[in-house]
Amino acid sequence: MPTFPSVEWFKAVADIVNHDENYRKLGTCDAQMGVQVGDRMFEVDFEAYEVTDVKELDATTPRDLDFTLVMPYDGWKAMLENIKQHGRAEEHMTLNSLDLETDEEFARADDYYRRDKFYRFNQSLQAFFDASAKIETQFADPATLKR
Repeated sequence: MPTFPSVEWFKAVADIVNHDENYRKLGTCDAQMGVQVGDRMFEVDFEAYEVTDVKELDATTPRDLDFTLVMPYDGWKAMLENIKQHGRAEEHMTLNSLDLETDEEFARADDYYRRDKFYRFNQSLQAFFDASAKIETQFADPATLKR
């Protein structure tokens, strides 16, 4: 059972997406997405119809990402639990809702042209996170883990 947040968890979700014919029907997605959970940062690379790479980044090192989804651990956990319960994100737990309804920007980027990829590929990105309903997830708050 993969633990969120971890490279293993993101790779498990990527494996589901990469073998899902329905995901391909959404069209191509070309984006380098960052996911920040507390002080941990992950990169998920989408190319054409698949996720091509997942890695953890040093949160203090500058990086070349199209956009980064930033939310506290408790917010990520609530979103993923909602997805597991309903089979997909519902109500205020979709990526788009989180971006529109939070006081701080959820999807962040220095370059708004590149940030636009969050909106352009939103359906594919949502399908990525919704695929997590198909795995058992163990949660570990990064703030409580010893490094």
